[in-house]
Amino acid sequence: ASCLVGSEMCIRDRYSMGGLNMKFSDEKKRAIENYILDKIESGDPDLSQTVSAAFDINRNTVHRYINKLADDGIIERKKRGEYVLKKKEHMYSLRRSDNELENDIDVFNKCLKPHLKSLPSNVQQIWAYTFSEMVNNVIDHSAAEELQIVVMQSYVETEVIIYDNGIGIFEKIKEHFGFSTLDDAVCELFKGKLTTDAKNHSGEGIFFSSKLMDTFIIVSDGKVFTNNKYDDSELESMTSNEAKGTFVSMTLSNKSKKNSQDIFDAYSNVDGGFTKTTIPLKNIFDGSPVSRSQAKRICNRLEKFEEVILDFDSIEWMGQGFAHQVFVVFHNEHPGITIVPINMNENVTKMYNHVIY
Repeated sequence: ASCLVGSEMCIRDRYSMGGLNMKFSDEKKRAIENYILDKIESGDPDLSQTVSAAFDINRNTVHRYINKLADDGIIERKKRGEYVLKKKEHMYSLRRSDNELENDIDVFNKCLKPHLKSLPSNVQQIWAYTFSEMVNNVIDHSAAEELQIVVMQSYVETEVIIYDNGIGIFEKIKEHFGFSTLDDAVCELFKGKLTTDAKNHSGEGIFFSSKLMDTFIIVSDGKVFTNNKYDDSELESMTSNEAKGTFVSMTLSNKSKKNSQDIFDAYSNVDGGFTKTTIPLKNIFDGSPVSRSQAKRICNRLEKFEEVILDFDSIEWMGQGFAHQVFVVFHNEHPGITIVPINMNENVTKMYNHVIY
């Protein structure tokens, strides 16, 4: 029998047929199956041995689970001992000249909503918000003639790719605000409250979408905005395509426990205002931040917030000029704004203490 993506009923139904280890509880059976899927997704080189050791079951039992997943179309065998998650792919191409880019809700209902029906309500809600925000950007800001959408679904996750052939998002922001470089535009997106059409948009869509998704990537004009940090080879492949426009990729687990309201509340005050932001320095700078000019880029528009989380994760060192500009100069100019550094290693902490004490 076929199995809907995200449906746990199919798991229970399969085991009711008595094919797999009925001495195990339903909970343990689902745990084994989900563990197998996780290990397949991560590319485990010795799948059966890993699962066998994790659950103290023999390899023959593991193989029966694997075979059942393959029979149900959830995974497929590439070669002996190697499996991949089976994905369904749906492609859509919409044109402005055909009046197909007039309403984000219409695009959502046509291109994505039909593929979400079996997913939990919280996951559907997240996709409705993020997809609509990204499509709205294309409709209202890009001047694109064509929008291409790809939906790829496995049992584990859903990925949505949105590509338009309009003016690139970073170039649009750079021109509108008069930034000197595209890097400045990327940096500002991390803060939120940035829009080229303040009358009709809050500038929150990309900020909150990147927090709601498991992976969120924007590529345009050779620059990358992402909630993850990629190695050099991955970045090179992302930025090598010189096609005009903007490429967005979003991925979310089909069983995600994230809740939209929780994410919004984490960056809001008691009245619901967007007053807090997080700036991941590793996603903005190629190396350690050292200069006052880099600090001024970070501090630009921070007066729009009450609290700023400055994340030093993966930052090896911090220059005296950078630290002094952020934690002394900016603080003295804006005493009502709290800057909270997190994930500082020993070297960064020493420089932080050096400038504030």
